[in-house]
Amino acid sequence: MVVEDAPKTSASEDQAKTEANAKPREEDDEPEEGEIVGDQDSASSKPSKGIAPQSHALEHSWTFWLKSAAAKSVKSKQEDWGSSIRPIYTFTTVEEFWSIYNKIGHPSKFNAGTDFHCFKYKIEPKWEDPVCANGGKWTVTYPKGKSDTSWLYTLLAMIGEQFDHGDEICGAVVSVRKSLEKITLWTKNATNEAAQVSIGKQWKGFLDYNETIGFIFHEDAIRLGRGAKNKYIA
Repeated sequence: MVVEDAPKTSASEDQAKTEANAKPREEDDEPEEGEIVGDQDSASSKPSKGIAPQSHALEHSWTFWLKSAAAKSVKSKQEDWGSSIRPIYTFTTVEEFWSIYNKIGHPSKFNAGTDFHCFKYKIEPKWEDPVCANGGKWTVTYPKGKSDTSWLYTLLAMIGEQFDHGDEICGAVVSVRKSLEKITLWTKNATNEAAQVSIGKQWKGFLDYNETIGFIFHEDAIRLGRGAKNKYIA
Protein backbone atom coordinates (compact mmCIF):
# COMPACT_ATOMS: atom_id res chain seq x y z
CA MET A 1 0.00 0.00 0.00
CA VAL A 2 1.20 3.52 -0.71
CA VAL A 3 1.14 6.15 2.00
CA GLU A 4 1.04 9.82 1.08
CA ASP A 5 3.89 12.07 2.18
CA ALA A 6 2.19 13.69 5.14
CA PRO A 7 3.15 15.31 8.43
CA LYS A 8 2.32 12.85 11.18
CA THR A 9 1.08 15.20 13.86
CA SER A 10 -0.53 18.62 14.20
CA ALA A 11 -1.56 19.12 17.86
CA SER A 12 -1.44 17.76 21.39
CA GLU A 13 -3.60 14.67 21.83
CA ASP A 14 -4.13 15.38 25.53
CA GLN A 15 -5.18 18.95 24.79
CA ALA A 16 -7.70 17.73 22.23
CA LYS A 17 -9.16 15.25 24.73
CA THR A 18 -9.46 18.02 27.32
CA GLU A 19 -11.26 20.31 24.87
CA ALA A 20 -13.67 17.62 23.70
CA ASN A 21 -14.71 16.99 27.28
CA ALA A 22 -14.50 20.58 28.53
CA LYS A 23 -17.52 22.38 29.93
CA PRO A 24 -19.24 24.06 26.95
CA ARG A 25 -20.09 27.75 26.99
CA GLU A 26 -23.20 27.04 25.01
CA GLU A 27 -25.01 23.83 24.13
CA ASP A 28 -27.38 24.99 21.40
CA ASP A 29 -27.43 22.95 18.23
CA GLU A 30 -24.83 24.04 15.70
CA PRO A 31 -24.49 23.56 11.93
CA GLU A 32 -22.43 20.51 11.09
CA GLU A 33 -20.02 22.10 8.65
CA GLY A 34 -18.27 25.39 8.03
CA GLU A 35 -15.09 27.16 7.06
CA ILE A 36 -11.98 25.67 8.59
CA VAL A 37 -9.21 27.86 9.92
CA GLY A 38 -6.28 27.45 12.26
CA ASP A 39 -3.24 25.23 12.69
CA GLN A 40 -1.44 23.68 15.62
CA ASP A 41 2.02 22.48 16.65
CA SER A 42 2.89 18.83 16.35
CA ALA A 43 3.07 16.06 18.92
CA SER A 44 4.02 12.40 18.68
CA SER A 45 3.91 9.21 20.69
CA LYS A 46 6.96 7.20 21.73
CA PRO A 47 7.49 3.48 21.08
CA SER A 48 7.94 1.15 24.04
CA LYS A 49 11.50 1.12 25.32
CA GLY A 50 13.55 -1.81 24.11
CA ILE A 51 10.97 -2.99 21.58
CA ALA A 52 11.43 -2.30 17.88
CA PRO A 53 8.15 -0.78 16.66
CA GLN A 54 6.41 -2.45 13.76
CA SER A 55 4.20 -0.12 11.75
CA HIS A 56 1.36 -1.07 9.44
CA ALA A 57 0.95 1.59 6.77
CA LEU A 58 -2.50 2.69 5.63
CA GLU A 59 -3.31 3.24 1.97
CA HIS A 60 -4.17 6.88 2.69
CA SER A 61 -3.16 9.33 5.39
CA TRP A 62 -6.05 10.70 7.50
CA THR A 63 -6.50 13.77 9.69
CA PHE A 64 -8.62 14.13 12.82
CA TRP A 65 -10.29 17.54 13.21
CA LEU A 66 -11.98 18.85 16.34
CA LYS A 67 -14.65 21.46 16.96
CA SER A 68 -14.99 21.54 20.72
CA ALA A 69 -18.09 22.65 22.59
CA ALA A 70 -15.93 24.85 24.83
CA ALA A 71 -14.93 26.99 21.84
CA LYS A 72 -18.44 27.98 20.86
CA SER A 73 -20.10 31.36 21.20
CA VAL A 74 -23.09 33.14 19.73
CA LYS A 75 -20.77 35.36 17.72
CA SER A 76 -18.92 32.41 16.19
CA LYS A 77 -22.22 30.73 15.37
CA GLN A 78 -23.39 33.74 13.40
CA GLU A 79 -20.18 35.02 11.86
CA ASP A 80 -17.44 32.41 11.70
CA TRP A 81 -18.49 28.89 12.55
CA GLY A 82 -15.26 27.45 11.23
CA SER A 83 -12.96 29.45 13.49
CA SER A 84 -13.33 26.91 16.31
CA ILE A 85 -12.35 23.90 14.19
CA ARG A 86 -8.77 22.76 13.87
CA PRO A 87 -6.72 19.74 12.75
CA ILE A 88 -5.33 17.83 15.71
CA TYR A 89 -3.48 14.82 14.28
CA THR A 90 -2.58 13.29 10.91
CA PHE A 91 -1.91 9.56 11.01
CA THR A 92 -0.48 7.21 8.40
CA THR A 93 -0.35 3.86 10.22
CA VAL A 94 -2.67 1.54 12.13
CA GLU A 95 -0.66 2.11 15.30
CA GLU A 96 -0.96 5.88 15.08
CA PHE A 97 -4.71 5.59 14.58
CA TRP A 98 -5.22 3.53 17.74
CA SER A 99 -2.94 5.81 19.74
CA ILE A 100 -4.95 8.95 19.02
CA TYR A 101 -8.34 7.21 19.06
CA ASN A 102 -7.75 5.76 22.53
CA LYS A 103 -6.54 9.08 23.93
CA ILE A 104 -9.32 11.28 22.54
CA GLY A 105 -12.12 9.10 23.87
CA HIS A 106 -15.56 8.15 22.61
CA PRO A 107 -18.43 10.38 21.41
CA SER A 108 -20.49 9.43 24.46
CA LYS A 109 -17.92 11.26 26.59
CA PHE A 110 -18.05 14.48 24.53
CA ASN A 111 -20.08 17.49 25.57
CA ALA A 112 -23.06 18.62 23.53
CA GLY A 113 -21.88 20.76 20.64
CA THR A 114 -18.69 18.81 19.91
CA ASP A 115 -17.99 17.74 16.32
CA PHE A 116 -15.16 15.26 15.71
CA HIS A 117 -14.02 14.70 12.11
CA CYS A 118 -11.80 12.20 10.33
CA PHE A 119 -10.97 13.14 6.73
CA LYS A 120 -8.42 12.05 4.17
CA TYR A 121 -5.24 14.10 4.40
CA LYS A 122 -5.46 17.45 2.56
CA ILE A 123 -9.29 17.31 2.42
CA GLU A 124 -10.81 19.82 4.82
CA PRO A 125 -14.25 19.05 6.33
CA LYS A 126 -16.09 21.93 4.75
CA TRP A 127 -18.43 22.36 1.80
CA GLU A 128 -16.05 24.76 0.05
CA ASP A 129 -13.16 22.32 -0.11
CA PRO A 130 -12.54 21.53 -3.81
CA VAL A 131 -12.82 17.79 -3.23
CA CYS A 132 -16.05 18.09 -1.22
CA ALA A 133 -17.73 20.88 -3.22
CA ASN A 134 -19.64 18.59 -5.61
CA GLY A 135 -20.34 15.91 -3.04
CA GLY A 136 -22.87 15.08 -0.38
CA LYS A 137 -23.38 13.06 2.79
CA TRP A 138 -25.15 10.07 4.29
CA THR A 139 -26.41 10.39 7.88
CA VAL A 140 -27.20 7.92 10.67
CA THR A 141 -28.73 9.06 13.97
CA TYR A 142 -28.56 7.62 17.47
CA PRO A 143 -29.92 8.47 20.93
CA LYS A 144 -27.49 10.35 23.18
CA GLY A 145 -24.54 8.18 24.19
CA LYS A 146 -25.23 5.37 21.69
CA SER A 147 -22.96 6.13 18.72
CA ASP A 148 -19.61 4.92 20.06
CA THR A 149 -19.50 1.54 18.32
CA SER A 150 -20.85 2.86 15.01
CA TRP A 151 -18.32 5.71 15.03
CA LEU A 152 -15.47 3.22 15.50
CA TYR A 153 -16.81 0.90 12.79
CA THR A 154 -17.13 3.87 10.43
CA LEU A 155 -13.52 4.86 11.03
CA LEU A 156 -12.28 1.30 10.54
CA ALA A 157 -14.29 0.91 7.31
CA MET A 158 -12.81 4.12 5.92
CA ILE A 159 -9.15 3.71 6.84
CA GLY A 160 -9.30 -0.03 6.10
CA GLU A 161 -10.56 0.68 2.55
CA GLN A 162 -13.61 -1.55 2.97
CA PHE A 163 -15.89 0.40 0.63
CA ASP A 164 -16.14 -0.75 -2.99
CA HIS A 165 -16.11 2.91 -4.01
CA GLY A 166 -13.46 3.98 -1.51
CA ASP A 167 -12.12 6.69 -3.81
CA GLU A 168 -15.45 8.48 -3.33
CA ILE A 169 -15.00 8.77 0.44
CA CYS A 170 -13.87 12.15 1.82
CA GLY A 171 -14.34 11.50 5.53
CA ALA A 172 -16.81 11.28 8.38
CA VAL A 173 -18.09 13.44 11.23
CA VAL A 174 -19.66 12.53 14.57
CA SER A 175 -21.79 15.34 16.00
CA VAL A 176 -22.87 15.28 19.64
CA ARG A 177 -25.97 17.26 20.56
CA LYS A 178 -28.16 17.59 23.66
CA SER A 179 -30.52 14.72 22.89
CA LEU A 180 -28.87 12.80 20.04
CA GLU A 181 -25.67 11.91 18.21
CA LYS A 182 -25.31 11.64 14.46
CA ILE A 183 -22.61 10.39 12.15
CA THR A 184 -22.30 11.71 8.61
CA LEU A 185 -20.25 10.14 5.82
CA TRP A 186 -19.04 12.63 3.19
CA THR A 187 -18.44 11.68 -0.44
CA LYS A 188 -17.03 13.41 -3.53
CA ASN A 189 -19.40 13.13 -6.49
CA ALA A 190 -23.03 13.46 -5.47
CA THR A 191 -24.36 12.91 -8.99
CA ASN A 192 -22.78 9.44 -9.21
CA GLU A 193 -25.91 7.74 -7.92
CA ALA A 194 -24.67 4.18 -8.31
CA ALA A 195 -21.54 4.86 -6.25
CA GLN A 196 -23.40 6.80 -3.55
CA VAL A 197 -26.13 4.19 -3.12
CA SER A 198 -23.49 1.45 -2.97
CA ILE A 199 -21.66 3.37 -0.23
CA GLY A 200 -24.86 3.94 1.72
CA LYS A 201 -25.86 0.29 1.61
CA GLN A 202 -22.40 -0.94 2.55
CA TRP A 203 -22.18 1.53 5.41
CA LYS A 204 -25.49 0.33 6.84
CA GLY A 205 -24.18 -3.22 6.62
CA PHE A 206 -20.95 -2.38 8.44
CA LEU A 207 -22.95 -0.70 11.22
CA ASP A 208 -25.79 -3.24 11.29
CA TYR A 209 -28.08 -0.22 11.01
CA ASN A 210 -31.67 -1.15 10.13
CA GLU A 211 -33.28 2.25 9.63
CA THR A 212 -33.57 3.95 6.24
CA ILE A 213 -30.86 6.56 5.69
CA GLY A 214 -30.76 9.49 3.27
CA PHE A 215 -28.17 11.22 1.09
CA ILE A 216 -28.18 15.02 0.77
CA PHE A 217 -26.22 17.03 -1.79
CA HIS A 218 -23.95 19.67 -0.22
CA GLU A 219 -25.21 22.28 -2.69
CA ASP A 220 -28.77 21.66 -1.47
CA ALA A 221 -27.66 21.93 2.15
CA ILE A 222 -25.96 25.26 1.41
CA ARG A 223 -28.99 26.63 -0.43
CA LEU A 224 -31.82 25.20 1.69
CA GLY A 225 -30.25 24.53 5.07
CA ARG A 226 -32.36 22.20 7.19
CA GLY A 227 -34.94 22.16 4.40
CA ALA A 228 -32.68 20.14 2.08
CA LYS A 229 -34.27 16.87 0.98
CA ASN A 230 -32.75 13.43 0.50
CA LYS A 231 -31.79 12.66 -3.11
CA TYR A 232 -31.05 9.00 -2.48
CA ILE A 233 -32.01 6.52 0.20
CA ALA A 234 -30.49 3.24 1.36
